[in-house]
Amino acid sequence: MAIDYQSLAVKGVQALSPYQPGKPISELARELGLHPADIIKLASNENPLGPSDKAIAAAEGALKELCLYPDGNGFDLKQKLSTYLGVGSDQITLGNGSNDVLEVIARCFAGADSEIVFSQYAFAVYPIVTQAIGAKAVTVPAKDWGHDLDAMAAAVTERTRLVFVANPNNPTGTVHGSDAIEAFLGKIPGDVLVVLDEAYYEYMTGLKDPDGVALLSRFPNLIVCRTFSKAWGLAALRVGYSISSPAIADILNRVRQPFNVNSTALAAATAVLDDKDYLQRSRAANTAGLKQLQEAFDQMGLRYIPSSGNFVAVEVGPQAMGVYQALLSQGVIVRPVTGYGMPNHLRVSVGLPEQNEQFINALAKALAASGQGA
Repeated sequence: MAIDYQSLAVKGVQALSPYQPGKPISELARELGLHPADIIKLASNENPLGPSDKAIAAAEGALKELCLYPDGNGFDLKQKLSTYLGVGSDQITLGNGSNDVLEVIARCFAGADSEIVFSQYAFAVYPIVTQAIGAKAVTVPAKDWGHDLDAMAAAVTERTRLVFVANPNNPTGTVHGSDAIEAFLGKIPGDVLVVLDEAYYEYMTGLKDPDGVALLSRFPNLIVCRTFSKAWGLAALRVGYSISSPAIADILNRVRQPFNVNSTALAAATAVLDDKDYLQRSRAANTAGLKQLQEAFDQMGLRYIPSSGNFVAVEVGPQAMGVYQALLSQGVIVRPVTGYGMPNHLRVSVGLPEQNEQFINALAKALAASGQGA
């Protein structure tokens, strides 16, 4: 007889839907018969500069030892991060991307009798990991598209074990300065862990010291998560990490899978931390690209959410999916955010100047075709 394998899955997993990444260039080329070289992908918040030369050289060197398991403790990368961040190596937990670390945190500190608090319009992985472990999700309504930190603090109960805060937030790009984050942390009980997700930390500008690592010594219940996928340009290699108290890191490293970061990724991430010129160029390109996109939206009369990340969410109206499809037909991949409860918006990643211009021109045509042109 036929077996309903879905019914065998744990309850939280049964109702999950798979995470939907940005459409790959190769897939769109196959679907529409386009040449891959004519397609631009501005959907996944990737670094348009390409990887650092130092990272490439280190990764190539690591290929000679593909027959060997990686260093399960990531000693060299932890030492480099320790110096770079001014923290102890025993405070660092490495992950196969920061998503991996977020899942490990949830598995370590929450369960079916727990609550996990996060904001409306926040990163999709938070509800996914919450549901997967059977915890109760407490979604706090957003304020001006961003986290309402006061309301999130008020939502904490005796059952709350984790609070996820994305700063800057994906997909809205909103951000809180250090004063707001510090005030929020002061309202959270010490036995509730706050996960400050700073995946886009390196892109933040103009705020007073928006640095979660600087707050760790004062708030032992704080965990800061960062990644090499964005400003450091290593998205394909999947390297993320958390910084916490040594006691919390010890717990996380008990559950973290052995060899969860491969040798090539470890080598590239260790090397790229020395490429400060690459990081500066990434920041400069992003600042200019955000300006280019947002000025174009102003000229087109489109509302958007001012962003501190390497992307911007633009409101294109109730026909957003139609606009998205029209962009695809022109070889431009962006990200619909209906799954985030933002059906009138599209999220566009910052590209190179010519890529941004190609998107802007394609968007104008798509809006005109849908009757929404300025």
